[in-house]
Amino acid sequence: MRIRPVAASSTVLALAALAGCGGGGNESAPDVPPLVSVSTTPTESPSATPTETPGTPPTAKVADTLCVRMDQTFVQATLAAPVVTIQPKAVPAEIGLPSYDLCQLALSTSPTGPVLKVGTSVLTATKGELAAAKKAYDATRGEPSKLVSVGQGGFGTSRFVVFLLGTRMIKVEGPPATSAKYVALGLEAARQAPGLPEASPLITRPDCERGTSAAAKVMGAEAMARRDGQTATGDTVCGWINADAVLYSTVRRVPDAQAAMASIRKAPTSQPVPLGDEGYVDTATGRGTIRVGTDKIVDLVPTGRPKTDDMVAFALAMSPLYTR
Repeated sequence: MRIRPVAASSTVLALAALAGCGGGGNESAPDVPPLVSVSTTPTESPSATPTETPGTPPTAKVADTLCVRMDQTFVQATLAAPVVTIQPKAVPAEIGLPSYDLCQLALSTSPTGPVLKVGTSVLTATKGELAAAKKAYDATRGEPSKLVSVGQGGFGTSRFVVFLLGTRMIKVEGPPATSAKYVALGLEAARQAPGLPEASPLITRPDCERGTSAAAKVMGAEAMARRDGQTATGDTVCGWINADAVLYSTVRRVPDAQAAMASIRKAPTSQPVPLGDEGYVDTATGRGTIRVGTDKIVDLVPTGRPKTDDMVAFALAMSPLYTR
């Protein structure tokens, strides 16, 4: 972990006092554990398992998700996509209020082309959570949302639909189309959802455990669910989820990390922390940002307005995972 000197403050002095504390943590996303648990225990009965030829790789198992179940021909026709293919690797959960376990359908042959994301809420939900989600979206002042008749009701735009189905919220999101097309995709997801295995509440990596105690202080309670994962570039994602608060750490790879930090560096609410090559905690939002080298930025993102000292302690706990 690289530590640089900064002007002393009460928080930074507290950091220095704690600098000897350590931890450990690790998990998976594009190599993350599938959203549906897949057993790796060998079958006991030889008659039920064909003999593998030495050197032959085992057949990959694709988790049972809505992306696997949805009618690909229907998706292709609805979105006028040249192709529709299942993305076999799991992707990190979308951590927020609410948080969603995600799967993806690629809508082109390009690895950077458009995708259709289908999410199922990590925690159980009610019409109250649905209304809160709509209110939160409307506050962004994006494209006006419309109420839709899917499941027990929901809302959507020309780019997504969110609806309540039983005790879970489902979101279908992708490239621009029309609200009617996203309603149609939502209805297809609702048709395919019955019997879908539920993901474990705890999907964890050992390396992320270093931040669990500090995360509980930031959030005000122990996490109800965990979603640790891995970005497409192999960087660890750690996530702690409650009904009213979430906290996660992740990494962005950028061409010029020093330039990308300029606005954070100049912000009057940015409090320096001696982590990485350059680090800050925003005293207004609680968000932490650490630069590592020339192309790596670590984001530590809470909801609400946590205490600055609590976020600094969380940043200190998590920093070795990303700066070593």
